[in-house]
Amino acid sequence: MSASPLLLVIDIGNTSVAMGVYDGDRLRATFRIATDQENLPDEYAMLVLSLLRSHEVEPRDVGAAVVSSTVPPLIGTFQQVCRRYFDVEPLVIGIGVKTGVRVRYDNPREVGPDRILHAVAALARYHPPLVIIDVGTALVFDAVSREGDYLGGAIAPGIVIASQALFARGAMLHRVSIERPEHVIGRNTAHSLQAGIYYGYVEMVSGMVRRFKAEIGEDATVIATGGYASLIAADVDSIDAIDEHLNLEGLRLVWLANRAAVGT
Repeated sequence: MSASPLLLVIDIGNTSVAMGVYDGDRLRATFRIATDQENLPDEYAMLVLSLLRSHEVEPRDVGAAVVSSTVPPLIGTFQQVCRRYFDVEPLVIGIGVKTGVRVRYDNPREVGPDRILHAVAALARYHPPLVIIDVGTALVFDAVSREGDYLGGAIAPGIVIASQALFARGAMLHRVSIERPEHVIGRNTAHSLQAGIYYGYVEMVSGMVRRFKAEIGEDATVIATGGYASLIAADVDSIDAIDEHLNLEGLRLVWLANRAAVGT
């Protein structure tokens, strides 16, 4: 058991729930489970407790929790998990929670909490201006100004969503794994699909980064995160860093900024 209580961080996304356990500022464990709005709190708890114990973390070790969600119906579900199984009241990221980042969006309420968390963590680790690329369910580009303000960004279909749409609508196109092909000119249907999907997204990312830099500064630091970040970054020279757990670090930092308000 840790000498001090552990912090459980939970980021609920459309495809998966990313979770981590912090011991101070050290990320002690991370894992993901599939997002399923039909799961009951007890069903999620069984998965979470099993994974925590596989990392030698017992429920009594957890002294605080913080939750962010882009799937609003699941916020209450994970609040119940935290209350019943960890005996903690989680901080839920939303309006009124201090982040330390000024949001310059036309309507700040429209910005997903995951995008702000990425900005919080990136500002703590890198010098602005920043371009943050989340290569996940959606392909999301966010811009942070030289002054540290969140400006906004761009959203495109993620590489998996786009691929699935192609496979579903193309009668003669079968599913292929998303990976980097050796050549851009495919010599069979499978390789042609892989080349189009992979290099198409590489060029989209490269082009969008170029356009973002033209607006916020050519010296902008470019950070990639998300499940497919490492794959795409292999051929995008403009990416300066891959930060796999940017969302979890953002949760920790926002919890620290609000810990007095939640009585922890």
